[in-house]
Amino acid sequence: MSEWIYAVQKLIDWIDDHAVDNPSLSEISKQVGYSPWYCSEQFHRVVGMTLKEYMAKRRLTFAALALRDTDIPLADVALEYGFSSQQALTRAFTNAYGCSPSAYRRRPVPIPFRMKKFVITPSNYTEQGESTMSNLVMPNWRIEHIPEHRFLGVYEKSETSEGTIWPAHDCDLLCGIVQSITNFHPVVSSHTAGWKWVNGERKYFYGLGVDVDYDGVVPEGFVLTDVIPASYYLVFNHPPFDYLTENAEVMTRVEDLAWNFDPSTLGYEWNETDCQDYQRHYPEVNGYQVLRPIKQIKK
Repeated sequence: MSEWIYAVQKLIDWIDDHAVDNPSLSEISKQVGYSPWYCSEQFHRVVGMTLKEYMAKRRLTFAALALRDTDIPLADVALEYGFSSQQALTRAFTNAYGCSPSAYRRRPVPIPFRMKKFVITPSNYTEQGESTMSNLVMPNWRIEHIPEHRFLGVYEKSETSEGTIWPAHDCDLLCGIVQSITNFHPVVSSHTAGWKWVNGERKYFYGLGVDVDYDGVVPEGFVLTDVIPASYYLVFNHPPFDYLTENAEVMTRVEDLAWNFDPSTLGYEWNETDCQDYQRHYPEVNGYQVLRPIKQIKK
């Protein structure tokens, strides 16, 4: 595994704790022991944007969260998150999000937060054979009821004014917009993904559930579905595990069970014409789950 993957992740972790202090490139590069120029070049190569750009976007995200979730005065938000003045925050915020901080505070519309980047992935460990598989068990299943809702998500790759968006966990633009939306459904929550059956094939999507009376903004590239009726779901589950070393094996085990399970042994059949399949992927908290809707077989 390239040492620079580790080094860049170390920089990202450090930046999250110090971005509001506006550290210099020299100070940042000291964290990994390389020259400022070389550090900057490698960061750009791995992350896809410059250190300066990444840090500025993270600072704006921190400021946006403060505007959305607190009543701290605008001038104090500006100073607390590394801006020289309220005017400086207003300029940067308006340029990035198309609205002023005060307007956003009054009506927090979906905006593309810059999520923290993770450049170390399970594939890095799989390639090196570093998995210990210490938390693996056989997946189990249970039945769960999900009330009616709608889904606000991305179903197709498309070009937007903010850039390319596609339905996957690795789409930073998509994840940032989803993270900015607070009025999500209590069961089909934020950062829920899943599959919709189209012409006999599973089509992946990503987004969040919302209440049936949702009247908020539908971001560019997103689709707001019609009401998805209440249904029981078979939940195929693996408990919490280590994401970096065990993710691939856990997903394989759960999905093998989910896609090959025969619900008729329980007196049910799949209800995937009216409802969607869902995926909950929170490795260290809830583990991994695939949810398939069911209905009782009519006798």
